[in-house]
Amino acid sequence: MASLRWGAMMAVQYIIGQLNGPIEQLITFVRSAQDAHLSLERLNEIHQQEDEEPEDKSFIYTLPEQRDIEIKNVSFSYPGAGNEQVLKNINMRIPEGKTTAIVGMSGSGKTTLLKLLLKFYKLDNGSIHLGSLNLSNMGHRSWRSHCGVVMQDGFIFSDSIAANIAVGEEHPDMQKMQHAVQVANIQSFIESLPLGFNTKIGSEGNSISMGQKQRILIARAVYKDPEFIFFDEATNSLDANNERAIMESLEAFFEQRTVVVVAHRLSTVKNADNIVVLSNGEIVEQGTHQELTDLEGDYFKLVKNQLELGN
Repeated sequence: MASLRWGAMMAVQYIIGQLNGPIEQLITFVRSAQDAHLSLERLNEIHQQEDEEPEDKSFIYTLPEQRDIEIKNVSFSYPGAGNEQVLKNINMRIPEGKTTAIVGMSGSGKTTLLKLLLKFYKLDNGSIHLGSLNLSNMGHRSWRSHCGVVMQDGFIFSDSIAANIAVGEEHPDMQKMQHAVQVANIQSFIESLPLGFNTKIGSEGNSISMGQKQRILIARAVYKDPEFIFFDEATNSLDANNERAIMESLEAFFEQRTVVVVAHRLSTVKNADNIVVLSNGEIVEQGTHQELTDLEGDYFKLVKNQLELGN
């Protein structure tokens, strides 16, 4: 009897074991089908969106002679976010050939303002002008071709370091490439790799740290040699030594270029020609570092701990 029970138990266990495989496969298939369904829905949403540059609308593709950026009465709220305004009646001027810094607490609208300058979204109210030209009439690709950008969520392609810096170029200019990596202070890291600039990075290549990723993104922006530069927290993942070295190199690169730097680490904006302080989507202060620290307002409170201005 005991042997029969033992045999029956083994038989049941075997049958259950045989069932596990198909059941696991079925569960995996259902999950994959759900993922595919969601992906198709998302692709359909993107496909149905209006083109940035509709064929029935004429755009201007050349920059005006006067190239100050003027932001006039700009308000903005993200779609589906309860219509709460992220930016409220913003008025500011970004002078040509100067460095403008935008600072403020998290959620104050700094990154949103930068994205509006890059024409990622349409304005709810107000306008942005490049000299006498309303930026809404400027071709998106044409405008961005003049801009070097480092965003918080910058993308690293699964490709070589050279291809990640000189995006879209089949035969990169190695002299420009060397200059870009020197400014980004990543030359020694690249030279330490066996394949140098040909080393593959990204999801299918060598993994890199956040600091190395940011330096490659900075090198990409420098390589482009743009007239307008937009940096969003471009050095927040770097250690103090790397940040200092890069900022010293960038100061020379920024000369005669229109630069907008969004920063949380305020030591990177100390030498800006104009500092704009945002709070809850509104401009509360503007001026140089010295002027704002003497004012002892919102900016002073932000930098007090980081730069030890006063205790």
